[in-house]
Amino acid sequence: MTIITIITLIVAIALPQTKISPIQFARLSAVSFLVAAFLSFNVLYIESLGSGLGMFSGLYFASTITQSIETFIYIIASFILIPWFIGKNSKGPVLSEYSLILLFSVLGATLLISSADLMSMYLSIELQSFAVYILAAIHRDSESSTAAGLKYFLLGGLSSCFILLGAALIYSFTGLTNLESIFNLLVTTTSSTYSIIPVLGLLFIVLGFLFKIAAAPLHNWAPDVYDEVPSIVTTWLTIMPKISIVIFLLEIVTSSLLGNAETAVISLPLKNILLFASLLSLIIGSVVGLAQYKIKRLLAYSTISHVGFLLLALGINTEQSVESLIFYLLQYSMTNLNTFLILLAFGHILKSQTQNIKASLDIRYISELKGQFTNNPLLSLSMALCLFSMAGVPPLLGFFAKQQVLYAATYSGYYFMSIVAILVSVISASYYLQIIKVMHFSPSKDNVSNNTSFVISSSHSMLISVITLSLVLFMLNPNIILNSTHLLALTLFQT
Repeated sequence: MTIITIITLIVAIALPQTKISPIQFARLSAVSFLVAAFLSFNVLYIESLGSGLGMFSGLYFASTITQSIETFIYIIASFILIPWFIGKNSKGPVLSEYSLILLFSVLGATLLISSADLMSMYLSIELQSFAVYILAAIHRDSESSTAAGLKYFLLGGLSSCFILLGAALIYSFTGLTNLESIFNLLVTTTSSTYSIIPVLGLLFIVLGFLFKIAAAPLHNWAPDVYDEVPSIVTTWLTIMPKISIVIFLLEIVTSSLLGNAETAVISLPLKNILLFASLLSLIIGSVVGLAQYKIKRLLAYSTISHVGFLLLALGINTEQSVESLIFYLLQYSMTNLNTFLILLAFGHILKSQTQNIKASLDIRYISELKGQFTNNPLLSLSMALCLFSMAGVPPLLGFFAKQQVLYAATYSGYYFMSIVAILVSVISASYYLQIIKVMHFSPSKDNVSNNTSFVISSSHSMLISVITLSLVLFMLNPNIILNSTHLLALTLFQT
């Protein structure tokens, strides 16, 4: 469905007779994502999908978890498109090609989670990455946005070099590109002294992917890029690449190669790298975030801290940890999406009535949210609930996600990592409380009119309401999501 939509939009843009506005292209893209999600969900009813289906001569591999996450990616992508044109004075994209960029990015993400070959893996991650590079520089008249896009392109190209170098090392040793064939071959050659070459190649690939999800100590690019690009693009950067890359890493970690006790020479270095990156991400994301006064930089370090929890669950590699990983990824996407939706709404409420229409409508500093509880109580309460969920305050959705990861860690004997995760959660709660304090208890600089119905669209308001209620009311009926994540985890460990 995504490919059909891409072809349709290319033809529609190329035809000079068509007069379709960029907002209509965005709406068409959002609808196509929902239709693709429905089609992907229907594939789950195929009985043979449980054991997996190879496609295109083994380049891609469809399974229950890939189709489930693909459905989730389509839904999240559709939701991100909803506030793209939030109001008549919005600085949204003025070119129809931007919808194509989003479609290519989602196509690369969905192909990556199903990749079963080194070539398809690299082409998929580059298809997603190049689209994200363009999105980062989406405002060509903005110096900061252009600088962020260039910085992201150069550093992203460096991480792609790591991935390509790792793939080349593996191919030079095995002569194969299919991941399953490579795993089976390496299991029988672990006693060879030359096995260090494919192990090194695998580590380079993992390091490249860790760079792309801004895991410490490869995180330095994320705060600068997230702060300088428009908020709507930051929403995309924060959520979409991490879903696809984390799921692809999950499939590598839970492969037959790493699950075999006789291949500890291969699995142990990878587990150590994941746990080391998790430890640094937890500490740096929480401690350095305390000194931030720009809200998107603060949320960037918050994202790094959340990546630490994801890598902790990924490095443990048990049924409980995989279940907690999938659940944490779902709540992370929902909470971050809602947070940035609220920031976009605040930006347009506070700045859309200014005389300079060309000025940025993004919220840059935490101090800009002073006294918003008085002017916009519902948005402020929704923002507070999202921040409390990120901090892991019960009974919100984020608390149950962190509780599952910590339970999996303690159950597997990772007590030190569990203690560190608990401590950094307490530390990170302080800078979430800082934002809440500014919104609810600091006096407003000026009196902003409360008549904002013409600024925020009804679909944007409805989406914020639905996600906020989902975060709060999850405890009333948690069985649907918990049972789904449990079944998905079991499919990865079935014999």
